[in-house]
Order: sequence, then structure tokens, then C-alpha cells
Amino acid sequence: MIPEMGHRILLVEDDDGIALPLIRTFERESYEVRRVAEGLPGIALVEQEPFDLIVLDLGLPDIEGLEVCRRVREAGYNGGILILTARGGEIDRVVGLDVGADDYMAKPFGLAELLARARALLRRTASSVSHTASGPVPVPVPVPAVAAPALRVDRQSRRAFSNDAELPLTAKEFDVLSLLEQDRGAVVTRERLMDEVWDQNWFGSTKTLDVTIGRLRQKLDDSGGTVQVVTVRGVGFRLEDGAEDA
Repeated sequence: MIPEMGHRILLVEDDDGIALPLIRTFERESYEVRRVAEGLPGIALVEQEPFDLIVLDLGLPDIEGLEVCRRVREAGYNGGILILTARGGEIDRVVGLDVGADDYMAKPFGLAELLARARALLRRTASSVSHTASGPVPVPVPVPAVAAPALRVDRQSRRAFSNDAELPLTAKEFDVLSLLEQDRGAVVTRERLMDEVWDQNWFGSTKTLDVTIGRLRQKLDDSGGTVQVVTVRGVGFRLEDGAEDA
């Protein structure tokens, strides 16, 4: 498969033995790659330039990669974040997802698998932002494909609005919300959410779904809207107006 031109990747990795093969792999796929070896310069670059994907090492020499992830999400970065780490424990994985990462790979890893996961994240974020040489161009909001009084989801531009304010969603948060909104009021099973939001390249714990649901609930609550993600215990989740957990 030939990737779309124009995708920009930020690689935050201090180990040349890992960074250089990754750069060659991405550039062979026609991606534009910027590389920094420390976390603080990476945060500064994200504030200055548009990126579709951040590939982020946790063990950086200046600050923890988790802190980089947290800061860029708080600053409004909504592209994909793929974490690389020598620590493969489930607790580290869940913490990484909790601060806004989309995927997680333990070292050592195969370049083919990493590229497949990067492609999957880029597909999810491809329509969120378009680029020109001068920087990001806001995507115009067409007539929403789905509309509701308190929540509307525009799948074409991959934007969601609660109380007329845009929700700052990551790629997977948007995908979960879009799927729940598609069957609004009906229960969407955990299995269906995992199958449709996390594709065949995902090999991690299903706890990532709970982490994503938790972040999505918080953002809906922060927006002041009435729409809630309701847990149907042992089955899945549904989207409702002003309901409590079942």
C-alpha cells in the first residue's frame, strides 16, 4: 500500500541505534520525519509545527516520555501518539494510555509491525488536519452527518461538538464516540468496540478501552453537556442524555 503524501512524523528518541532505522523506514514510505533526542525540544516542535503522528520513547534523557505525552495533549495536540519503551508491564501500558497515548510498543520490536501500527494511527488521523507549507489549515465544518441537541458528531471532518464547543478528542476517543453515537441509545458491546476501534494490529490489554472511555467521559463532562457514556455492566456502553450507570 502506498501511503498518502504529506504525513509528518515526529520521532522523539535519543538512541541512534533505534532512531536511524526508524527514520529510514518511514522515509522509504514517503513520510516526512523530524527527529529530536530529548522531550522538551519535542514539546516545543509540536507547538510550532503540525504533525500527524508522534513516535515517542519513554526513557528520554531530560524528562519522561509520559510527561511529554501529557503536555502535548494538554496543549491541544490531537494526532496519533505511539509510545516506545523498554518497559513492557501492563501498569506502564495503562499509565501511558491514561495520559493520552494511542498505542504502545515494547522494545525490541519489529520494524514491519511498528510501521503497520503507525499506518493504522495515520489512517485514523488523516482527515483531522490538512497541511500547507505555512502550517496547519483548519478543516471547514460541513453540515454535520449526525446532529443532536447536545452533541453532534461530524464523521467527515472527524470533529465532535458538545454544547456548541468542539471536544479535544484523540483519534481513538473520536472513534469510540462516533461508534456510540451511530447507535445512540443502544448498547455497543466491548467486543464490538475493540474490534472496530482497535484493529488487528492491537495486541494489548482491553483495559485500554476503559481508559479511553474514562477520558471521553471527562471531556464530555468538562464541556458542560448532558450527554453521558453509560456503562452496562458485563456487556458494554451506550450513549444517553443525563443518565446514570446501569
